[in-house]
Amino acid sequence: MAKLKYTRDEALTFHLEPTPGKFEIQATVPMNTQRDLSLAYSPGVAIPCEEIAANPETAYDYTNKGNLVAVISNGTAVLGLGNLGALGSKPVMEGKAVLFKRFADVNSIDIELDTEDVADFCKAVRLMAPTFGGINLEDIKAPDCFIIEQQLKEELDIPVFHDDQHGTAVICAAGLINALHLSNKKIEEVRIVLNGAGAAGIACLELLKSMGARHDNCIMCDTKGVIWQGRTEGMNQWKSGHAVKTEARTLEDAMKGADVFLGVSVKGAVTQEMVASMADNPVIFAMANPDPEITPEEAHEVRVDAIIATGRSDYPNQVNNVLGFPYLFRGALDIHARAINDEMKIACAHALAQLAREDVPDEVALAYGENLTFGRDYIIPTPFDPRLIHRIPPAVARAGMDTGAARRPIIDMEAYELTLKARMDPTASILRGLNARARAAKARMIFAEGDDPRVLRAAVTYQRSGLGKALVVGRPDEVKALLDSVGLEDAARELEVVNAANTQHLDTYKEFLYERLQRKGFDRQDIHRLAARDRHVFSALMLAHGHGDGLVTGATRKSAHVLDRINHVFDADPAHGVAGVTALLQKGRIVLIADTLVQEWPDAEDLATIAERAADVARHMGLEPRVAFVSFSTFGYPVSERAEKMHQAPGVLEARGVDFEFEGEMTVDVALTAKSQAAYPFSRLTGPANILVVPARHSASISVKLMQEMGGATVIGPILSGLDKPIQICSSVSTANDILNMAVLASCKIG
Repeated sequence: MAKLKYTRDEALTFHLEPTPGKFEIQATVPMNTQRDLSLAYSPGVAIPCEEIAANPETAYDYTNKGNLVAVISNGTAVLGLGNLGALGSKPVMEGKAVLFKRFADVNSIDIELDTEDVADFCKAVRLMAPTFGGINLEDIKAPDCFIIEQQLKEELDIPVFHDDQHGTAVICAAGLINALHLSNKKIEEVRIVLNGAGAAGIACLELLKSMGARHDNCIMCDTKGVIWQGRTEGMNQWKSGHAVKTEARTLEDAMKGADVFLGVSVKGAVTQEMVASMADNPVIFAMANPDPEITPEEAHEVRVDAIIATGRSDYPNQVNNVLGFPYLFRGALDIHARAINDEMKIACAHALAQLAREDVPDEVALAYGENLTFGRDYIIPTPFDPRLIHRIPPAVARAGMDTGAARRPIIDMEAYELTLKARMDPTASILRGLNARARAAKARMIFAEGDDPRVLRAAVTYQRSGLGKALVVGRPDEVKALLDSVGLEDAARELEVVNAANTQHLDTYKEFLYERLQRKGFDRQDIHRLAARDRHVFSALMLAHGHGDGLVTGATRKSAHVLDRINHVFDADPAHGVAGVTALLQKGRIVLIADTLVQEWPDAEDLATIAERAADVARHMGLEPRVAFVSFSTFGYPVSERAEKMHQAPGVLEARGVDFEFEGEMTVDVALTAKSQAAYPFSRLTGPANILVVPARHSASISVKLMQEMGGATVIGPILSGLDKPIQICSSVSTANDILNMAVLASCKIG
């Protein structure tokens, strides 16, 4: 997988638009009437205040305390950037907050404390602690981080967790459980060498010792070599706790005969000679970022029997903290925990290890473009695995309850797991999965409108994100000037700009087009104008001849005009079963609406075909299709001649013997809500529909635009389905990110 590329300007723009920062706060209660305001604030708010004052535990019932974590730093050790200060760390802390929300639906606030004094830091956190259900410490230099965490754990009755230490330790432990299982070794017997005696390294070794690793079998190294009993140079109390009796003085000495190497140090710290000297079936976790202590390629050159993990996403077995901290806090918050103890961390590690041994869901395999199975290259689950949210928190919660850390134990664990399954936004995992598939496909994407800055931003991002090669249709001088104007000067050297003047295929394109259009009133001159001067036709010709793998267009012209031009090259019309499907994403729900582009007034047969095209799109997006033919009547009432075709279309699908759920005709509320569906127990739908087939193109367009403008839905599409080549037509109001999403869909051959 290619290393992601981006410019300074892109990173700044990402944090600037659409609004500064990465998250906002929204009310969860109505705030529309005077009565609402009276309940939310004075005088109604006085009642829960009195309840909490009398019984502090009810703060978990009447406030957001039970699902609120503070991400706190003083900025003294920000990523690999060093001491940037409190304010300099804020973008990282905001990022941590949105990861909490995205992966485990934990609300989070970032807090940056402008002090390097340990006592002041602890006092500030202690004073604000009643607000939160947990504290996540981040990017604090060692050894201050050890002192701060220990002191706050002793003083506070809510979880205090330093992710730089324990997050890495938990994921490392999960991977090691499986690596040792594959190597047929036991943690009590293996020799472990750790390089990097900072916060993460010390936490890794301490957790492994809690899991059974023997103290005398664990050698810790720092920049001065082995930490041995009697060493005085560069020592502190935390390192001293891991000093051992040994003759080894260097990392090279320590690695001889070692079963496990754990690296949280620097690039190149481990040589091939060191790896060659290790025991049979060595386990190597080279977790330095962005570059590991030794690459998997280098290690495998000398030890084909090695099991290797890194901190990078472009190698197998990524040790990624996002697999741990969101779910640890989710489980801890849900039992109103007093702490996150070692037993809870070990339970998290074992649950992750167990998950990796199980069959991988189809959507994960689809996201990675390969079937992942437990083995040397898959010992740690991927962040895309949808089971994480309902498998890891229950394990953490059980351990918390068993060890007395829970204030409010969970009685019905099965019901708890169901609530976890329901609380996550499915659109997030679908979009992440599509991006992973696109990154694996590496499609050559044709961006037809190189004279638009949004399109150019999307093209640059597509290529720099490792999704594939961007082919921009336009004039090189104009493209360069536009890139300069949006702060992407260096991208002009990266993008391939294509047009009729610089292609060697123009004559081939024109001959192909003349064969298609000569009996439709087009002469040779018309063909030349279309092929050489119309960017949509030229781009479609590139795609038709295999000079690109997908096409994105439509940002600068109305979709009807673009579709007309594409029809010159492809059979994108109702007669060939092509349909337009638009995806609406809102509040964790995805609904597809069809036909939004091609068929103006379809009959019952056409509607059935549209349903099949939409079902294809749904499955490509990881959804199990449930189709509703919607109208203003439900199952024949009230009677209307206009609704008759919607009544007939399900019968057409039934005769075709399709393999997905469908029903109709019905009103939208019956299609989308379980409560309304309950009035019709004979319905073939087993749940709310995720595909709405509407009577006509105009009603589809109205529905989509109404949801976009009034409902705030994210719109992806229309997606052209039924063509033999992936073409996606953007809306003329698309943002650069919308255009990028369409390119991802084209790359994944959605449609």
